[in-house]
Amino acid sequence: MHRRLPIAAFLLVAFTARAQQPATKPIFTFQEVMVPVRDGVHLQTVILTPVDAKGPLPILFRRTPYGVPDQAPTQVAANLKELEADGYIFVIQNLRGRFKSEGVFKLTQQANLADSTSTSETTDAYDSIDWLVKNVANNNGKVGMYGVSYDGLTTAMALLHPHPALKAMSEQASPVDQWMNDDDHRFGALRESYAFEYAVLEQADKNKNTNFDFDVYDDYSWYLSLGPLSNINAKYIHGSLPYWNDVVAHPDYDDFWKREAWVSQLHSSTVPNLNVAGFWDQEDPWGPWQIFRHAAQHDPDHTNFMVAGPWYHGQWRAPTGDSLGLMSNGSHETSREFRETIEAPFFRYYLHGEGAKPSWRASIFESGSNQWRTYAEWPPKESKATNLYLQTDGTLSFAKPTAGAARASYREYVSDPANPVPYRQRPISPTYPAGDWRTWEIADQRFVDHRPDVLSYVSAPLDHDLVVTGEVAADLFASSSGTDADFIVKLIDVYPDNATPNAWDAEAGPKPGQFAHSVNGYELPVAMEVRRGRYNTSYEHPRALVANAPVEWKIPLRDRDYVFLKGHRLMVQVQSTWFPLIDRNPQKFVPSIYKAIAADYVKATQRVYSSSALPSHIVLPVMP
Repeated sequence: MHRRLPIAAFLLVAFTARAQQPATKPIFTFQEVMVPVRDGVHLQTVILTPVDAKGPLPILFRRTPYGVPDQAPTQVAANLKELEADGYIFVIQNLRGRFKSEGVFKLTQQANLADSTSTSETTDAYDSIDWLVKNVANNNGKVGMYGVSYDGLTTAMALLHPHPALKAMSEQASPVDQWMNDDDHRFGALRESYAFEYAVLEQADKNKNTNFDFDVYDDYSWYLSLGPLSNINAKYIHGSLPYWNDVVAHPDYDDFWKREAWVSQLHSSTVPNLNVAGFWDQEDPWGPWQIFRHAAQHDPDHTNFMVAGPWYHGQWRAPTGDSLGLMSNGSHETSREFRETIEAPFFRYYLHGEGAKPSWRASIFESGSNQWRTYAEWPPKESKATNLYLQTDGTLSFAKPTAGAARASYREYVSDPANPVPYRQRPISPTYPAGDWRTWEIADQRFVDHRPDVLSYVSAPLDHDLVVTGEVAADLFASSSGTDADFIVKLIDVYPDNATPNAWDAEAGPKPGQFAHSVNGYELPVAMEVRRGRYNTSYEHPRALVANAPVEWKIPLRDRDYVFLKGHRLMVQVQSTWFPLIDRNPQKFVPSIYKAIAADYVKATQRVYSSSALPSHIVLPVMP
């Protein structure tokens, strides 16, 4: 449920950033009100009404923890111009406990639907919409909600008990279960740097967004010198952040986290919803797919839609979206195309009654082939689960390892918590302000593929395009000499060394730094995920691993639509640390890693097996 400030800035900028530029005439009237909700709390709310409205307009409503505009804009930024052109009353509201909004900001996504007196983002949305349609002048009685990240969460939670006036929404990158995936954890493995820095951002001061003041330039060094996780409270925040206290008090998937998993209460499509996800979203790549699947359990009117593209977190709100890092999207400005051809027509149909209902269930930008595709269902029936096997000689093959091979049936490495594998190149900048955080998931993985604690498996060059459409997964057979362990699996597209011509004069050579700005030989991550051994058999009840005993690790790698092009190679990397993105596993079982001491962190020998009996593999949904 946690967002980087830059995404909030995208949306706030849409109404404020260009105010300093002179305009021929004002385009909105500005009104700030305090909207009452059921427990007597009042929420700071800004209403922006087009000055040239010819009649009643629908309301587009966004709820945020990041702040609201303080004046009427004179121009609308590119990321909202398609919506603005259709005519809406834009309403932006600060969540309870943020800025001028009354109440306490608990940084929670719990919703108790059985108790009509309890409050949540679900009830605050309901009560606010009720007030808006009764009190905002010249509205047509129809409301839409939209938002990215935390604003996507507050949009999505309205699905649990929608107001009758809520006719359409677009949740974009909403989290749904903070222990299972998205921002704070990945299947119980703590996203250390993100969870800590976001708790500081939102709970250190109700009247502003606060960046933690690191006294070491490289975040990797700061977190490593921090030592055990208990030192965050002991040395720095001293129990002052309620959300961080909740995180460390609940290491396992207990009732606290199950109450936070609001999506478990969603079993039907209650409001037409355009779910939006980025394939390289470094924060919330999982939630929108879960909302889409939960709503699909009962969707007789076909009002539940899925959109995904080649985007980092919220990049679909960027001006063009023609590339991500060094990866070009061909001739496509994917962000603009999404807004023009998908988002604006969606709201136009449901809120203005113009145009046509989407004829597809999923609209996906397929990277590699670099084209938009639509699907009548997701995943498409044509895709066939196909195993790509890890071989003991470091290769990948669609042929299963044979029985009775003379060579060893495993490869191994030593994982040392004192020297963890960095998740991106050092020095590592803080999560906030964003720095390199936006694009790390698409970073070239050559920076780790020769570390002794990273196993790499590589295929032969492909003799045809390999189209992967649907859910990808890893099925690893592995052991540890320790009693707890993490295994991280990365599926990578290795570009040919001659993928693109050199961009410099052959005689002059490249300018300083230019040589690295090439996709030649690039190792592009397509899917990456971690599983923690203590939760391999139960999320609720952690168990120690049996030392040196191989067990199966099922590692979901999420939904994908990607083409590995002819001449490219597939690579799989396996490692046991990913720091400081993921906290260090002591590799010795302890009741709670949050209470581990320095002596608990030990080296361990990890083995990945490749035999007919223990065939580690990647499951690829291959299209014909």
